[in-house]
Amino acid sequence: MFPEGFLKRLNDQLGQEELAQFLAAAEHPRWVALRINKLKTHTPPSLDALALTPVPWAEQGYYYDPNTRPGLSPYHEAGLYYLQEASAMAPAGLLDVQPGMRVLDLCAAPGGKSSQLAAQLDGKGLLVSNEIEPKRAVILSRNLERMAVANSLVLNEHPRKLADRFQEYFDRILVDAPCSGEGMFRKEEAASTDWSMETVQMCAHRQGEILHSAAQMLRPGGRLVYSTCTFAPEENEGVIAAFLQSHPDFTLVQVDAPWFSPGRPDWVDAPDCGLEHTFRLWPHHLHGEGHFAAVLERAGDGVAQDQPLEAGFPCPKEFTEFCSATRISLPKGRLISFGKNLWLVPEEMPSLKGLKVLRAGLELGQLLKNRFEPSHALALWLKEAASQVDYPVDSPEIAAYLSGNTISGPQTGWTLLKVDGLSLGWVKGSNGVLKNHFPKGLRRTLR
Repeated sequence: MFPEGFLKRLNDQLGQEELAQFLAAAEHPRWVALRINKLKTHTPPSLDALALTPVPWAEQGYYYDPNTRPGLSPYHEAGLYYLQEASAMAPAGLLDVQPGMRVLDLCAAPGGKSSQLAAQLDGKGLLVSNEIEPKRAVILSRNLERMAVANSLVLNEHPRKLADRFQEYFDRILVDAPCSGEGMFRKEEAASTDWSMETVQMCAHRQGEILHSAAQMLRPGGRLVYSTCTFAPEENEGVIAAFLQSHPDFTLVQVDAPWFSPGRPDWVDAPDCGLEHTFRLWPHHLHGEGHFAAVLERAGDGVAQDQPLEAGFPCPKEFTEFCSATRISLPKGRLISFGKNLWLVPEEMPSLKGLKVLRAGLELGQLLKNRFEPSHALALWLKEAASQVDYPVDSPEIAAYLSGNTISGPQTGWTLLKVDGLSLGWVKGSNGVLKNHFPKGLRRTLR
């Protein structure tokens, strides 16, 4: 499971006794966890069958019985929860996000931490979620749609380009940096087979560049959390020590997090940087995989710099008629269009000109000839509509819907279909038949 060079280094750092504890923890089955999505509901249906127990450091985070396989449940498709490793929930919690802030998740795919930040914003403010790899950016966008996030901007850009564009713009920034993945060795075999000290050094250099870009985008007085899923000091304490030396306007913040172990300044020969206030998450000290996190603050108490705003789009009569017929209410924002697609963006959405945009706010639907067709994203975000139908999670109707089949029902027109009170998608009723509008790419047969 572990590369020989990795074990030798860990033995030198931890000693034989603690290394034995580390290896013993690796023999234990992995702890699996999920985070309930409060954007979807504050009163979720019963999840007693999952045998949930709280993750101490994560609001709405819970360990579950792996035999229950909640990823296969219709609740997962409805965005009730996000399957997320417990240690990975720590960085977003350390960022101290408050509703109304501008928040950047710079290395955001696949979206677990971004959806966690979105829940903390509670629909207020702006979340910019960026991913440099195009395919991973698509996954990120889909996950934020599933989690009913309406105030996000999903980008596929290089951090340097964003730094040039968004100088001192954000109140909070999360840098969950690409790393050598030592904390994921027992979860992902490729992380172990691809490991080398050369990879560690390459990652540390890249992480320093990403962190420098992030620093330029943080307003004075703002907070930045840097995190990795590796044990390598070169990528953790070493990156932070080098960053603090080259960015004297940043300091480490002392945060009370008793579940985590302190950082190790002695492993990088940097005794005067305050690295003992960083955090190491060890799998033999808590129920989770390996992680590292550092909380940084920029000196000053400045106001975030503004950007030109994205221009609005007049409300089309087709959409007005749809809203009137379905009696839906939307959050505050401005309408914009990409071709036939209509979106609702937060009022402070910056200009999108020149950016590779995958998602901008809430996708409302398509303007077709003399009619409006609502999007799946809108269905997932909605709580109520004039016409709606609700089925139990284990009902044949839900199984039929997720597999793409029609359902019988007296409703007419666009109808919001729910599973135990959670919006799941659209059907369109006519002559006793509810035509299925669940996206073809998401359809599957329940077992």
